[in-house]
Amino acid sequence: MNYTKSDDNVLICEVCPRHCRLREGQSGFCHLRVNKSNKISFLSYGHITSLAIDPIEKKPLFHFFPSANILSFGTYGCNMGCKFCQNYTITKTKANPFNLPYLTPQNIVDAAKMHNCNSIAFTYNDPIVFYEYAIDVSLIAKQESIHTVAISAGYASKKVRNELFPLMDAVNIDLKAFSRDFYKKYCAANIDTVLETLIFIKHSTNAWLEITNLLIEGINDSDEEISAMCSWIIKNLGKDVPIHFSAFHPAYKMTHLAKTSLQSLLKAYNIAKNIGLNYVYIGNVRDIRHSSTYCKKCGSLLIERDMYNVTKYNIDEFSRCNYCNTICDGVFM
Repeated sequence: MNYTKSDDNVLICEVCPRHCRLREGQSGFCHLRVNKSNKISFLSYGHITSLAIDPIEKKPLFHFFPSANILSFGTYGCNMGCKFCQNYTITKTKANPFNLPYLTPQNIVDAAKMHNCNSIAFTYNDPIVFYEYAIDVSLIAKQESIHTVAISAGYASKKVRNELFPLMDAVNIDLKAFSRDFYKKYCAANIDTVLETLIFIKHSTNAWLEITNLLIEGINDSDEEISAMCSWIIKNLGKDVPIHFSAFHPAYKMTHLAKTSLQSLLKAYNIAKNIGLNYVYIGNVRDIRHSSTYCKKCGSLLIERDMYNVTKYNIDEFSRCNYCNTICDGVFM
């Protein structure tokens, strides 16, 4: 059961913090769940909009089997209201799911095996909204020694959070900003839930965690906000959680804004490094130096990346730096 009944016989969805109140025939904010015959039905189970083989660096995950291919797929709909969504044709559609291709969880796992992918990513739209499907895929994948990865905004109810993320081998959480006002105005959401999700993943699961922060110049990229976010990460998650500062490209309802400059990305990079985070990256631009991994002790180049391609690799079979034997945090073998 992912819903409860109110006194007035309205069904209250419990998948995310919105707790949409649905009368007969009504769908929730995500467009995926409908009150049908006095129960909430999840109509899009198995119906996918996207299926691709990606380099895992594209997720982005830089410390989880670098250079490996990952089978990526998503359904449609989303429980976030981001005005800058770069996948809005998928997340905001009200498509009839029965017009979309249907794949069983076993079909997804078989496709990963066929294409020699050691991991499956739930991505393109947020797996929170199709968590039952993601869980079913994960359970079969684990039987086949295939890893599962969630790319999520982390806006989940406690129930869904506790069921989904412990099954993941790696997670990238898109931390949209470090401001309650930003989340309310630009995402129609609450940052507190996302921060709770981050803490839960880091301290209550075995999943490898990375964070992405999409920088929008003049809106969420101030020195004060970046500093506060990085300090919070160190205090609550630790210095070894990688963060990716990603460039915004005009999309959806924010096409009037300019794309993020390299200067703004580098400013955030330097703030994060100076505060003490060990693994900091910039993304959505080509910059080999600032998308590469360096040893947190001796500073030597460990993994050089040119966009999504690994061009140098200086980590041994025990995840140690080839120069000083310091462990590089992550999952490498």
